[in-house]
Amino acid sequence: MEVVACSMGSGSSSLYSALAKSISRSPLPHSCGSTYSPGDNLNLDQDPADPLELLQECREALRERPAHLKRAFVQTGHGDARRTIRVMQWNVLAQALGEGMDNFVQCPLDALNWPERKYMILEEILTYKPDILCLQEVDHYFDMFQPVLATLGYQSSFCPKPWSPCLDVENNNGPDGCALFFNHKRFQLVNTTHLRLSAMMLKTNQVAIVAALRCRSTGRVFCVGVTHLKARSGWEVLRSAQGSDLLRNLRNITQKIETEENAESAIPLIVCGDFNAEPSEDVYRNFATSSLGLDSAYKLLSTDGKTEPPYTTWKIRPSGESCHTLDYVWYSHRAFDVNAVLDFPTAEQIGPNRLPSYNYPSDHLSLVCDFCFTDPVN
Repeated sequence: MEVVACSMGSGSSSLYSALAKSISRSPLPHSCGSTYSPGDNLNLDQDPADPLELLQECREALRERPAHLKRAFVQTGHGDARRTIRVMQWNVLAQALGEGMDNFVQCPLDALNWPERKYMILEEILTYKPDILCLQEVDHYFDMFQPVLATLGYQSSFCPKPWSPCLDVENNNGPDGCALFFNHKRFQLVNTTHLRLSAMMLKTNQVAIVAALRCRSTGRVFCVGVTHLKARSGWEVLRSAQGSDLLRNLRNITQKIETEENAESAIPLIVCGDFNAEPSEDVYRNFATSSLGLDSAYKLLSTDGKTEPPYTTWKIRPSGESCHTLDYVWYSHRAFDVNAVLDFPTAEQIGPNRLPSYNYPSDHLSLVCDFCFTDPVN
């Protein structure tokens, strides 16, 4: 994979000292390449910043806003908490789309202003402290997400969409795409694969990142994927084809790693994404019945263990209210147990104007799961 070094420039100082060097940089020039894995930008020997200090600075910056949505973890298993791997999946809402194209008619434009919304996004991440973070619609990777999260010890990779709709918005910050972050003190990067998903033999505008990680404490290797499939109704066949292409690539990647590692069993998977598909769609069924042995973690919130939550996104546009389940965390059920999942706020907590809002920065809710390996011996 080609690594492209891009100048990020310098900018004016920020109001809050601990974040100043990280979030006051100028936007990434649009001429930079299509993929970027800034492993060299992370000082692996440097002690990370204090996440509690950064969280407090976020809350200070947001002191005039309502408190963020309160959510609780639901225990779903009894694995070893000391070996828990916390994974967050989140479509963070591209800033250019939120302000310029998405038409959230009940959300005041001021609620989406980037100088405050970036702190709301960081607050959500810092509140749950994931070991692995999978994001979609990232259009401030180089001037916010990567530098800030690098100070917290996250290594990362970014893959933008080839024809990002953000570029059609005036004063945009570059293309949006998928980003994957992991705590380098817990995991060692084995390799990273950037995918441009195909459908019917044609390349599409949707992408994915697959990272192979080795647990530093156990030596076990597993793969994490992040993707964002085609949006809107009428594109179900395309989404299904994109999902099938992703599954094919996941099989090839894991089989290659199994060979390289002389593995005695299949390499486990965690696959996060905004699939833009309800559970009734073919792409969901294809993942649920794949030979890779994947299951959806958030089904464990249901009483029968077989039903997805009623919504992961809830917004109001000119066409009306849109309440759907589109986001998923898939995992190899033979290799991982799910110890806990973060519950969703109620309709009353979200409020009548839905998302995004003054107290939540995206139209999609974050999904957070605690995993542990089923066999803790190795």
